[in-house]
Amino acid sequence: MQDISRIANPSSNPFLNIGESAPIEQTLANSDNLERWSSPTTFLQIDNAQNYPIGKSSNMGSMSFPAATGLDPKRDTGYRTVRVARGEFLVEDRLFVEGGRQKFVIHVGEPLDQLNETFARTRETIAIIIALAVIAVIFLSIVLAGRATRPLGELAGAMREIGSDRLNQRLKWKGRDDEIGKLAETFDEMLARLEEAFARERQFISDASHELKTPLTSINANAQMLRRWGSTDERVRREGLEMIAHETAALANLVNGMLMLAKAESEDNVPKEPVAVQPAAQEAIASARARALEKGLALELHGDGNPVVLGDPNLLRQMVGNLIDNAIKFTDQGRIDIYVRRDAAQCLIEVCDTGAGIAPHELPFIFDRFYRADKSRNRSVPGTGLGLAIVRSIARAHGGTVSAEPKPSGGMCLCVRLPLLERPGPK
Repeated sequence: MQDISRIANPSSNPFLNIGESAPIEQTLANSDNLERWSSPTTFLQIDNAQNYPIGKSSNMGSMSFPAATGLDPKRDTGYRTVRVARGEFLVEDRLFVEGGRQKFVIHVGEPLDQLNETFARTRETIAIIIALAVIAVIFLSIVLAGRATRPLGELAGAMREIGSDRLNQRLKWKGRDDEIGKLAETFDEMLARLEEAFARERQFISDASHELKTPLTSINANAQMLRRWGSTDERVRREGLEMIAHETAALANLVNGMLMLAKAESEDNVPKEPVAVQPAAQEAIASARARALEKGLALELHGDGNPVVLGDPNLLRQMVGNLIDNAIKFTDQGRIDIYVRRDAAQCLIEVCDTGAGIAPHELPFIFDRFYRADKSRNRSVPGTGLGLAIVRSIARAHGGTVSAEPKPSGGMCLCVRLPLLERPGPK
């Protein structure tokens, strides 16, 4: 259309096949010119001012484009799709005017069949690609889901095989570096903690049963003696009642110790507040001073800076009291010194005695429940065997540790380390 427009402009003085005196529309309608512009996919038609065809390219045959509507000197170009006998065409219409009046109209059209066919093939191709993509996504999703869930199924099956009586088993999936491997490793760690907890509880039940058996047996024996001879023998009745009272008191102490141990081991349920350690130690010393005087032992507190920790004041007093009570039990003469001081970011509570000490091979076990050193297994030494176990549990509940070291001069030093509270506490 641009080529034809340049020729249709009289000012361009184009080379035409007929004389220049002929009207321009007749010149354009010359068959040679029309054939030069046409092609197997390009069709031309020229209409006069009355919209009657005055020339067509030979490839149009008897076909004609319908007259264009809506063209005027201000809007001289238009595009439309028309359907004729040979199919659908995209047509560009251009109006040429001279002196403000319509002179002729040129129609250039191209068939849309091939384009529509290309569109159709493209739509089919896209539909096939989408269908194949959907199938591929579904297949890959099934494969990936299977690969993702299969280890979970195997892990669940392995977990189901592990019961409370088989806590020593492990999944042993540490070779996997993915999330499943991390889950299996975490499960193995949880099993290890459960196995340790179950072992402690079984040992506790066994030890508690053993410790409870002795006072219950004594109470039962004395009750039978009272039933048989209590009414006839005053001595038997008096001694039997005294023994029952003694054993029931020991039994009550044992139960109270077990309850205190359970409370100390429930870290989440321990209410905590700022506690000045030195006053708590003074209260524990005051409670134990009478027992120390009975054995002729001196008790002395050595304070340094009044450190403050975050904890339960009752439990902390119980912890210091148990340390002092343990020192009194196993010290026959001399003194017991209690030290409360700061050490970097920690509070140190030390209880040192002048007793016989503990054999090195027994040091790792003195904080276990119901453990007693060989020389103190006889019934002459009072106690439940829970005192130092309670100390360790209270220290742990407050984020601390406890240790025992023999003194070079004889005796033992038991040391508790607790994290200091930075802000000042009550005086």
